[in-house]
Amino acid sequence: MLAVIQCHPIVRKVIVPALESIAQSDPLGWYRNRNWHQEYEKFANPCISYPEYYKNSNFHGIQGGYLCVEAAMSYDPISQWLLLPSETLIRRCLINSVQRQPKRILDIGCGTGSMTVMLKQTFPNAEVIGIDLSPYMLTRAAEKTIQKKLSIHYYQQNAEATLFPDSSFDLVTLSLVLHETPADVSQNVLQEAHRLLSDRGEIAILNGNQQNLQKHWVHSVFEEPYIGDYAAGCIDRWLAFAGFQSIQTHSIWRMQQISHAVKVNQ
Repeated sequence: MLAVIQCHPIVRKVIVPALESIAQSDPLGWYRNRNWHQEYEKFANPCISYPEYYKNSNFHGIQGGYLCVEAAMSYDPISQWLLLPSETLIRRCLINSVQRQPKRILDIGCGTGSMTVMLKQTFPNAEVIGIDLSPYMLTRAAEKTIQKKLSIHYYQQNAEATLFPDSSFDLVTLSLVLHETPADVSQNVLQEAHRLLSDRGEIAILNGNQQNLQKHWVHSVFEEPYIGDYAAGCIDRWLAFAGFQSIQTHSIWRMQQISHAVKVNQ
């Protein structure tokens, strides 16, 4: 059973049974046929200290949040249901916002690697790196990458303070990340992204439409502890405060938005 708590009735009666069905049938053998402890250790960074907001939050109503196997199993089905009319189409909009050919890409909060894989497929000559706080999510991302026969590096890191040097990337992406973090953490992540980008480097962000999100049923159905912070905020202001220029945000399919900005050294 998925350890789901404090769920909206739709989640408890419809979505949870569907996820349990996937886990139980496990058509790819991915859930049953893995040594999860061993896989966890491959990505677990002993230097990482989990932020309080992360280790104490039950994202999507799942007890333990992203620090459990269930998170890795349920994330992709949830994304497919929410990113309408097509997850691939919505994610492609982020990639289409990129204006230059990047040579080194960092996908922050890469999760199960759906966007990370698409970035490598689109920019095959670029070095692509994905980081996330959850070793379980990174395990799933690595599995996808192997299936696609791609070369992507994954690391467990805290996006507020990564271990990469200044100006070491020319594209940073965040896909469905900022609604998962308190507003102050979101600001810290964007400031870290600014530090990591080279001159004229780009940041591209996919997330829910802040103007419409508070009025939508997703806000109450999915147990997102910090989505209120996100919906009440403004990514454009966060980006400007972090030092970015040429900031643009536009709505896609009403429920999502793409933000793009550039770092310009003074």
